[in-house]
Amino acid sequence: MRIGELARATGTTPRALRHYEAAGLIASARASNGYRVYSPAAITRVRNIRHFLDAGLTLEDVAAFESCLDGDVATTSPSPAGLRVAHDRLAALDRRIAAQLEIRTRLANALAHHSIVGV
Repeated sequence: MRIGELARATGTTPRALRHYEAAGLIASARASNGYRVYSPAAITRVRNIRHFLDAGLTLEDVAAFESCLDGDVATTSPSPAGLRVAHDRLAALDRRIAAQLEIRTRLANALAHHSIVGV
């Protein structure tokens, strides 16, 4: 299938697919006219890449889950490197959430001490 067909089948864009390919996460062959041609298996791979990206990982992080990209990510065991990446990303998210909660608390305390008209 060509890049536009893969994009439609996976709910992504041709630009994103070219980016995934440049990162080494997907591969294509070239047709005689120079167009990229992807195998039907690329649909699963791209959907799984999107799953990891939607979970907050980067493309570099996704590479650590190479063993999971061609199957069911819910049932395939990640590599030790993938588990480390996931734990590191979770710790980073926890730090960001804690920082945001601290800022929210400061703002709420400031508002409690000052009446703002119309809020």
